[in-house]
Amino acid sequence: MDEEYESVLLVIRECLVYRIPPRTSSRGYRAQEWGDAGTFLWKGRLRVFAKGSKCFIRLEDSTTGELFAECLHDPATNSVEPVLDSSRYFVLRIEDKGRHAFIGIGFQERSEAFDFQVALQDHVKHVKVENEAKERAEKEKEGVALPKMDFSLKEGETISINIGGHHPPRRSRPASQTSSSSGADQSIPFLPPPPSAASMRQRLQRGTMDLPSARRSRSPSPNEFGEFMDANESGS
Repeated sequence: MDEEYESVLLVIRECLVYRIPPRTSSRGYRAQEWGDAGTFLWKGRLRVFAKGSKCFIRLEDSTTGELFAECLHDPATNSVEPVLDSSRYFVLRIEDKGRHAFIGIGFQERSEAFDFQVALQDHVKHVKVENEAKERAEKEKEGVALPKMDFSLKEGETISINIGGHHPPRRSRPASQTSSSSGADQSIPFLPPPPSAASMRQRLQRGTMDLPSARRSRSPSPNEFGEFMDANESGS
């Protein structure tokens, strides 16, 4: 079905055809060697259309549609070749019943020549994309392993993940700073844990019972008071 379907890519209402002399240089053709631009061989409509994966350039009568010449565009050959000295003229390779010839074509406007080139280039790109898609589908169907992308981290690359509500991870300090800080920590001894409430209560009770006897308050005995009074009287 695709081979029978024709898709029109470009239509230019007026195209001029020239009879060209044999090429004298391997570099290409020159439009100035075709003679007077007004002495063209034929004038009519140019139509570019695709039929499957093939692209055709057809020159036909603007009124009746009668075919004048047809060119099969093949990017691998010189079927369409721009001239060296102008952007509005091209050379087409036409075939008829197994024979081929070269003719020159020209456009009145540079924009028409630009559209002509773009239409041919777009068709080539479209066919290339289709062929690559078909080739990939066939490989997947046959179970051929396709090349996989390498997402592994290269040497020196890092990755960081931030989770909402959490602080970003701290930067790792250099090894020299880490070693120096660890050495300083080893020189400072750890403080003992504070005593519990029960041990503090026992220490307080033990301290009140071990107070010196001189500091305890006591009342004087009667004998000691009498001796004190006798000493005062004898002294007086």
